[in-house]
Amino acid sequence: MRKPVNRFPFADGTTNRFGKSRLGSGLSATNSNTRIVQRGQLHPPPSGAVSSQVSTSVNLGLNSERSRGMMIERLRRQGIADERVLAAMQAVPRHLFVDEGLASRAYEDDALPIGFAQTISQPWVVAHMLSLVCDQKIPNKVLEVGAGCGYQAAVLAQLVKEVYAIERIRGLYDMARERMRQLGLSQRVRVLFGDGMQGYVASAPYDAIVVAAAGPVIPRALLEQLAIGGRLIAPEGTTQQRLVLVERTGQANWRREELDAVRFVPMRSGTQI
Repeated sequence: MRKPVNRFPFADGTTNRFGKSRLGSGLSATNSNTRIVQRGQLHPPPSGAVSSQVSTSVNLGLNSERSRGMMIERLRRQGIADERVLAAMQAVPRHLFVDEGLASRAYEDDALPIGFAQTISQPWVVAHMLSLVCDQKIPNKVLEVGAGCGYQAAVLAQLVKEVYAIERIRGLYDMARERMRQLGLSQRVRVLFGDGMQGYVASAPYDAIVVAAAGPVIPRALLEQLAIGGRLIAPEGTTQQRLVLVERTGQANWRREELDAVRFVPMRSGTQI
């Protein structure tokens, strides 16, 4: 007999100082942009280590830098070793990319709802995916598929000269553009409204492609827009998903490697107004 899935705590929305927010609506335990951790996979932090969770009572206006530092220390304990990626995540205020009702949880090790049944990815997932595409060298031009609220694009902009971030949901596209403007990143991040499954051929090829939604297979259009020697990281699968790292080794050759078990929002075609 199959065990029931626990209802996600923000399935009916969140609450902020203006009242009820719709940003949690539609989120479930099956679409949370996170890694699936097996029992025993992670070791407990050493005695005396900083707590891995940020107090829900922190005043982020005063303590966001400290909270980000705690997040970075946790990522190191979880095996993220690329200091370039960690520095980029330290530089980006994650709490600005979530609803005010969830801002106090922004630096915890969780994916969080951003509206439209979508999520901002778990910090470990962002760090791991970017570490993989930056492993051999920092790419010059990156395509992000599934920009969401813009957080991962903002982190990429700390590392990469050119970021193209495509989003199919109009409300999230508008949100991501506004965040880039607020953070002064509009010159480095071009946010696009369109079907991410088609990529963005006008600026191809890309040194790296980062995909933040899972389909049964990685779209061929994205593989074709990857530069020779470039890397693509994406979740792949339906009910069971894994991160897949693809490297283009020739004009008609790609090498792939299956990595961690994950759980991402499903990839959709077309656009949503």
